[in-house]
Amino acid sequence: MNNEQPIIVGLDIGTTKIAVIAGRKNEYGKLEILGFGKSNSNGVKHGQVLNIDETIKAIRSALENCFASNPNLEIKDVYVGIAGHHIKSLQTRGDIVRQKTDEEITQKEIDQLIDDQYKTYIPAGDQIIDVIPQEFTVDNFQNIPNPIGYGGVKIGANFHIITGDKNAIKNINRSVEKAGLFTKDLVLQPLASSSAVMGQEDLEAGVAIVDIGGGTTDLAVFYEGILKHTAVIPFAGENITNDIKTGLGVLKTQAEQMKVQFGSALANEAKSNAYITIPGLRGMPAKEISVKNLANIIQARMSEIMDFVTYHLKQVGLENRMLNGGIILTGGGSQLKHLIQLTEYVTGLPARIGFPNEHLAGGHIEELAKPTYSTCIGLILKGYDDYEHNRKQFEKEYRKVEVPEGLKNNLPEEAPVEVIEEEVNEKEVTRRKNLTGFWGKFKDGIIDLFKEEEDKKL
Repeated sequence: MNNEQPIIVGLDIGTTKIAVIAGRKNEYGKLEILGFGKSNSNGVKHGQVLNIDETIKAIRSALENCFASNPNLEIKDVYVGIAGHHIKSLQTRGDIVRQKTDEEITQKEIDQLIDDQYKTYIPAGDQIIDVIPQEFTVDNFQNIPNPIGYGGVKIGANFHIITGDKNAIKNINRSVEKAGLFTKDLVLQPLASSSAVMGQEDLEAGVAIVDIGGGTTDLAVFYEGILKHTAVIPFAGENITNDIKTGLGVLKTQAEQMKVQFGSALANEAKSNAYITIPGLRGMPAKEISVKNLANIIQARMSEIMDFVTYHLKQVGLENRMLNGGIILTGGGSQLKHLIQLTEYVTGLPARIGFPNEHLAGGHIEELAKPTYSTCIGLILKGYDDYEHNRKQFEKEYRKVEVPEGLKNNLPEEAPVEVIEEEVNEKEVTRRKNLTGFWGKFKDGIIDLFKEEEDKKL
């Protein structure tokens, strides 16, 4: 446990669930989860807080569950995810002429260039959430990923600016505040999810991260190491549930259950002779529902979502197999059966599921590595990015908080090798010693090995 690092907390205010995760980086730079809580979300629709009181209750409930998982935690500041129909993005260009041209370019000058973009004109009623630099230029040199250390007179950059509705932002901040917390920063959800499920190779190869949540599907497109595009698509898991409810004439809870247990994103893969029996309401006869019909409804809505993804890729000229890394599906909705095949069919790009274990330390309960928590874990990583670049003030109050037993995956340990070594011959002793050395190295590089295994499976 690396006690010199701050504990950073991610708060994901979603349409179907609210999650709170507290994490700290260990000595290998991997996240150890120190607290985890979730609750059902009632006051949020399509990623926007509509009922503040209900949202406050849900945040408090998730927070209580987080404290229950680890009573030693103290939580004040949180990184909060933001999504919703109101999110927009635009491209701008900014330049500054340097004062001290005989010195190398510093981080301070880059920060100044970024801060200047917050003065960009945007429509009344909107507010800038984030300014993300893309490629930089120094004098006549183009496409510089990081200009620190360069020398020159003029620094410029293209920027991706993310804006949102002022009232929607105010509602999120108010809900967080009234739940007894302080918003350290608002982070666009697809960017948070991207940092949780994406590795350096993905960034270089070019990928589209598609985070299918309850209320919105969030998209972030990376190409040649640069964030090229972000979008929030107003359809997601809840729309599929409502389609099933309406199309099959069942209750919303039954529709959700059927989607999760028996749903498939490809009707051709569903058995035509399989039926689900739904108990009748108040003495009415039970309903027989065809698994094929269920899959037809899911496929129709999922195809629509993927059509939107294709449309956005065309907008930035990145369809037609230009993204070598393909599409990474994450979020709760990505767990639908046969979704990878449907995505590949509609978009023409290779697809895989993105799990947030890319940056997680080993040994945690499986629940935490589900795509559902990609945003929340990405929020913690965003906090660490701020901490490592001295962008915000961090207190280091927490010293003795360990990973609680409830969040550990307590698998039986390997039987100690040394116990029977005296009973075996010399060759066997040497072999076993080598094995012990291997396990030592294995523990040091445990995440890399897990990652490789995951990659093979996927």
